[in-house]
Amino acid sequence: MSIHIKTFVCNPYQENTYVLYDETGSGVIIDPGMYDSAEGTEVLTFIKDNNIHLELLLNTHCHIDHVLGNKLIYDTYTLLPNFNEKEIPLYAEIQSYAPQMGIRYEVSPISETFLPESGSIEFGNHSLELIFAPGHSPGHSPGHLCFYNKDQGFLIGGDVLFKGSIGRTDLPGGDHDQLIQSIVKNVYVLPDETIVYPGHGPATTVGQEKRTNPFVRG
Repeated sequence: MSIHIKTFVCNPYQENTYVLYDETGSGVIIDPGMYDSAEGTEVLTFIKDNNIHLELLLNTHCHIDHVLGNKLIYDTYTLLPNFNEKEIPLYAEIQSYAPQMGIRYEVSPISETFLPESGSIEFGNHSLELIFAPGHSPGHSPGHLCFYNKDQGFLIGGDVLFKGSIGRTDLPGGDHDQLIQSIVKNVYVLPDETIVYPGHGPATTVGQEKRTNPFVRG
């Protein structure tokens, strides 16, 4: 039994949208960034063709490139986005700055409950552990979460750690020192073989980044 991971590269920011599903057909979508109709159709067709029953819409954080597809998922599956409550101000700000950036943005309703800083969420026969990446202060964003599966050794990491890079901290809610601390204390403690699926760019491993990342070594 295993979790299958499908990656879609979406929107002008080349953001990674992830669909996770297991042998029961249960699935979750993480950071839906679909922007145009072609991207939306590609993701929805994949879900339909693989008979995936989406149970959850998860956001690692609420910068614009990671939530552009939230409304489509809500309209199609009536799933409300799940994220940490510290992201609420960032989510609300998108309506103001999206037009200034020339980005068309459709607002999605939000849930009345939010993901905690620790614990786990379940779908199908599997679970994802919540890792609160910023620690107790802002890093890339105030309430950034990563989703970790110990059994298969992977982390859906959002915009904390990239292959050879780290998340930007000049965006709303960013704090460089806290981001570095988050990586060292919360990500680099995972096994070296852990595969990191980032919010942008190719996958990497914890061990590779500890050895070679020029911004933060293990």
